[in-house]
Parts: sequence; structure tokens; C-alpha cells
Amino acid sequence: MVDTTKNIKMYTTYGTKSAKPVQPKISAKLISKAKRPLLVVSSAVLDEELLKRAVSIAKKTGMQVAATSTSIKGFLNEDVKAKYINIHALATYLGDVNWTGLDGEGHYDLIIVLAHKKYYINQVLSGLKNFTDLTTLSIDRHYLQNASMSFGNLKPEVHLEALDELIENL
Repeated sequence: MVDTTKNIKMYTTYGTKSAKPVQPKISAKLISKAKRPLLVVSSAVLDEELLKRAVSIAKKTGMQVAATSTSIKGFLNEDVKAKYINIHALATYLGDVNWTGLDGEGHYDLIIVLAHKKYYINQVLSGLKNFTDLTTLSIDRHYLQNASMSFGNLKPEVHLEALDELIENL
């Protein structure tokens, strides 16, 4: 079992409540129990190994993928529900309880983030943490203190192992 809860060193702080460190198996259980999860990815997902795992998560769960930045390129020829959206627009829409999602089927209850620049996504997560009731989960290789739950800071190869364990437990 990959321990993803050890290194949660923070380089900046944004309030009094930080993300709870979470293991891959618990992350998988959380994703499996969600009614409307949304996987939000950015351009770093275009790394071949990371993209393979993101596609596996989307296919295994059937969840919607919000492809921000240039990440939509990685999902064009895959059989997944992926749509491009600007991360700022997405954050605004997620704060609106009447928004019916990228597919028009209803609001999301779990936001999963992967492959973002830490300083950038942490600001988006700060808004979601402080102004919505959404649960957010970071399965990125960097600890994101503004998520509800997050993997710790992981080396790239350990991160891939953690994602494999998550996928195996979905």
C-alpha cells in the first residue's frame, strides 16, 4: 500500500482549516460513493503515464472530465465524457447550486483535481472551500491544503503507484 499521507509540508497557508491527508484506497471509496463526481484536469495530465491513469479513472467510473488549459487534447480520441472549460469559469459555475453541470444532468457533489499547477489550483480550491459546500479531493502529487482531502507531496513514481492503487480500488 502506498502511503500518501506522510509529507504534507505546506509552503503557504490560506486559513485555519487544511486538507485531511488521504490514502488511495479511501480516495477510491469516496469517488465510488459520490453521486456526481467531476474530474478536473489541467495540461500536466498530457504526460503519457498520467494521462493513461486519468483516462482509466474516467472510464472505470463513467465520470465527467472537465479538461482545463490544453488538456482536452489528451481526451479527444478516448471514450470518456470530457469537455473543455476554463478553470475560472468552472470555479464560478461550481459555486452556483443551480448549475446543471457540463452535461446538463445536475450539480456535482465531489470535485477531484489532478495535474494542476499547485499555486493556481490552490486558489480555486480556496474559493470552493470558503464559499461552497462541495467536497474536494486532490489526487495530485502535491499536497493541496485548500482541498477537503489531499495526497501528500509525492515523488512522481510514487504518485503513479498511488493512482494505480486508487484505480484498482474503484
